[in-house]
Formats: sequence, C-alpha cells, structure tokens
Amino acid sequence: MKKLAFLLAFGLALPAASFAQASVSAQGVEKEIEALENQRFDAQVKKDYAFLEKAFADDLVYTHGDGHQNNKAEYIQSIKDGKSQYGKIEVEALNVRLYNDAKTAVVNGSIFITSPVKPDGSTSVAHMKYVVVQIKDKKKGWQVVLWQAQKQAS
Repeated sequence: MKKLAFLLAFGLALPAASFAQASVSAQGVEKEIEALENQRFDAQVKKDYAFLEKAFADDLVYTHGDGHQNNKAEYIQSIKDGKSQYGKIEVEALNVRLYNDAKTAVVNGSIFITSPVKPDGSTSVAHMKYVVVQIKDKKKGWQVVLWQAQKQAS
C-alpha cells in the first residue's frame, strides 16, 4: 500500500516538476530575447553592421513607422546612407511571447527614438509602438524576420 501511495504521489508530482522546469526554461528564453532586442537597438545607434547582419534574417521585412518597407539589405544600407539615423533608442515597454516550442518569439513594446543632434543643437524624439517576430535558426540563432512600427501621437 505504501508503495502504491508513493507511486501515485510521484506520478502526480512529476508533471508539476516538468511544468515548473519548462516555465523556468521559457523565462530564460524570454530574457535572452529581451537582451537581444536591447543589443539590436544599441547596434542600430552605434551602426554595428556586423551585429545587424547577424540579427536580421535574409528575408527580413522591416516596416518603418511612416509605412515604408525595406528588406535586410535596404535597411542596413539606409543606416549607412544616413536615411535611418538614431541618436538614442530607449525602451519604454517590452513584452515577449514564445511559440512553436520556444523557437518563435513575438515581441511587442514601445520605444523612444531620439535623433542625432542637429547642427543647431536640437534633437527630435519619436514615440513608437512596435511588433517584432524572431525565429531561432538552428545554425544562425535568433533572427528578426519582421519589424513593424507605428509612430504614436505626441
């Protein structure tokens, strides 16, 4: 009887332990994605093209707050050409949701983008809400496949 009670208790505890372990693992992936988002924003400001090449998937669709779209090559070139300029990017909110056994991440949040300082010493700030989709490639790791932003009213 004691053996049966032990097996029953063990059988009920195992799924709970498994769920707790999966939850801790998911939290680790969420933290990894949050860190990657912040690193990518930093790379955009610092014009770290090597990081951006790795962070963006080859089939990236990047939709700016004003509605125009770029692919990966066009977007990185727009930073090089000065069409996309970032003095500072501050994260206001960031939420990560995982799907497909934690191989797909949907991120939504809001940021403040400050322009580089203009010759007259002024800057402008844009408040943006955004959605990002990242996928985990077996060889390349996490990559952004979609960026969609919308400028918020001042």
